[in-house]
Amino acid sequence: MSNNYKNLQNSHPCFGGQKNNTGRIHLPVSPGCNIACRFCDRTLNDVEQRPGVASKVLKPEETIELIQKALELCPEITVAGIAGPGDTLATDYALDTFRLIGKHFPNLIKCMSTNGLLLYERADEIIDAGIDSLTVTVNAIDPQIEAKLNKYIIYHGKKIEGEEGARILIENQLKGIEKITSSKTVVKVNTVLVPEINGAHIEETAKKMGELGVSIYNIIPLIPQYELKDCREPTCAEIDEARTKAGKYVDVFRHCQRCRADAAGIPGGKDVGDRIYQRRLGIKETFSHG
Repeated sequence: MSNNYKNLQNSHPCFGGQKNNTGRIHLPVSPGCNIACRFCDRTLNDVEQRPGVASKVLKPEETIELIQKALELCPEITVAGIAGPGDTLATDYALDTFRLIGKHFPNLIKCMSTNGLLLYERADEIIDAGIDSLTVTVNAIDPQIEAKLNKYIIYHGKKIEGEEGARILIENQLKGIEKITSSKTVVKVNTVLVPEINGAHIEETAKKMGELGVSIYNIIPLIPQYELKDCREPTCAEIDEARTKAGKYVDVFRHCQRCRADAAGIPGGKDVGDRIYQRRLGIKETFSHG
């Protein structure tokens, strides 16, 4: 276990720091996405509590004032994260934001999430930006299974569908994870559990993540929506079984709150998101993929 991972376990709520009442602020600066997950419904609204949702999309330069306000309201915040509402590597906004955070709030942990399509080719930028923890969503390492979870990718301006797109995505994810784990950046992997699609594939995926040096693995139950709205949410027993199997190969995180892309405060505790982002209206605006 690396010292960086040990430190995050005490100071990052998504690595075990919840027991110390640590908080985070998510900054929604990444508008576009370059893959089309069949379960993803990215929207702008003030009411839903799930990933892919934010009240608005910010410009990088707008985030500094918001972080300062968040720290005044919730001094327990130790992490500045970017998890959407689109993909962080599909545009330059996330990395630009982290460079600003490094200058203005050098003591904050910098945490980024990505689908990993561009992870390998942008790995050096991530390392140079001083990202402390990186979360990559890897739902399968078999292209046949991944194609059932993701319709297509947009890769260097080209739309690539089905298993061909899935194969490129997986290859870039695995090569990117391997490159990042060789640096000081700690890597966490998320997998969305869809029992009838990748339920029997979780153990194989977790084993591969362990081989690549991933520090912690997070299995997230499906929220039935979009093209997978007719799929069922996994039972508690199925989630526990998947986590137990994965735990043979990699440390497993068991307390994910499935946060909004503009969450702020202590997960499961003090929530200051409404005050930071001035949420008022229950209006829903749907993103297009791409």
